Amino acid sequence: MNDRDLMFLPAHEQRQMILDGKVSSVELTEASFRRVEELDSQLNAFVTLDEEGALAAAAECDRMVANGENLGTLHGIPICVKDLELTDGLRTTLGSSAFKDWVPDFDSAVVERLRASNAVILGKTNTPEFGNSGETFTDIFPSANNPWDVTRHPGGSSGGTSAAIASGMCSLGTGTDGGGSVRLPASFVGIFGHKPTQGRTPRYGGRSMPSYNCTSTSGPMSQDVRSSAIMHMAISGHDPRDPGSLQSPVPDCVSGLEDGIEGLKIGFSMDLGYAYVNDDVARVTEEALKGLEDAGATVVNADISFDPVPATYWWTVWTAGQVAMYGHLAEDPDIQLTDYTMEMVNAGYNVTGAEYASALRQAEAHRIQVGQWFDDFDLLVTPTTAIEAWPHRQTPMELGGHKLEEGIANPSAIPFTALWNILWNPAASVPCGFSDSGMPLGLQIIGPINDDPIVFRASRAYELARPWTSKRPKVS
Repeated sequence: MNDRDLMFLPAHEQRQMILDGKVSSVELTEASFRRVEELDSQLNAFVTLDEEGALAAAAECDRMVANGENLGTLHGIPICVKDLELTDGLRTTLGSSAFKDWVPDFDSAVVERLRASNAVILGKTNTPEFGNSGETFTDIFPSANNPWDVTRHPGGSSGGTSAAIASGMCSLGTGTDGGGSVRLPASFVGIFGHKPTQGRTPRYGGRSMPSYNCTSTSGPMSQDVRSSAIMHMAISGHDPRDPGSLQSPVPDCVSGLEDGIEGLKIGFSMDLGYAYVNDDVARVTEEALKGLEDAGATVVNADISFDPVPATYWWTVWTAGQVAMYGHLAEDPDIQLTDYTMEMVNAGYNVTGAEYASALRQAEAHRIQVGQWFDDFDLLVTPTTAIEAWPHRQTPMELGGHKLEEGIANPSAIPFTALWNILWNPAASVPCGFSDSGMPLGLQIIGPINDDPIVFRASRAYELARPWTSKRPKVS
């Protein structure tokens, strides 16, 4: 099997090959690095590689297999880690010039758990500064490129991870998601990405100043659904160092993955009562619903609307959090933050205590409202994005024939994703087709709070009904 075919295998199949002695972890890891050397000059997916450390970890994995020791759930699989996760002894820049040469002396909770699962960390992937953009560009590294069309971005803020997986440099990696940063890049490059229920994956180990965060979480990204479900289980669970992490047991997202969605009732909304989409997105999304129906579900139009639009209070909470986390850096005359981070910090300085409290109250009201919808539906589905990935730094300001107003974050990127961050629901993006220009598009599947298993199960059912893993981009 050549390197390309090997790296496009689902991660869980790679692990089984290691256990069966058909390939070693060292051989897989070496194949990954050869793919990086071959392709990454076109994509800029990685910002830091750890060839020595990865090969040493792979060799240890092979030794454990040979000795019949207990093996981790991600045993020997070469993976990439977004550069917002801290890595002991390996440069972590957070996409910021303020940390461009920083080497932490401890791991984030997610990386600790990845190492405990015996995953092999190849290196760190490109991210906008502090994850603050729907595109992946910084002041310190070249912009990440989309492997389907290198003149376009691969999404943000997990754009480096999405480009690495979509191009077959590795099959599995981590993202973080505060407004769509796992699901958007997954949709833009045609891979799977899952945003867990808020608090399911601990956030301990961030470099920001301590602050309450009710929107952001780490999540898995992969070629296929099962591999992400396995990684989700590996990195989830309470951590006493993170008081926001859930103490309830982690629901099993793997054992029932093949149970299907026969008989489920799925609500569908093309606009959530406020969003616009381009015509080709609408067409592809409508066609994708047939895949859910072919899998046995009943799909009905859901009468969904929000007042106010969730992105407005999400923006209030998000920007206030930017001040709490990075305001001290913005006030340091020796540090130059990116324009997009400063836009958020400056907006956050104008948020009053009353406005912040009101935003949290609005989110709670909508959390109750959405919970009532889930009394009628097992799942909700929407487009993941309103538009295909656009050319670098050319944010569209028109969707579906409607002019968009300047203001909250990126109106082209997040209308369907940010609300589930602040409402805490699990949500995934599955590849569902291509735009008129041939760029990937995603279908977003949303579940009730704490029911990540049903999201994975529906995603797997759709994957079986409409397989996508054989579709590979130009740069691969």
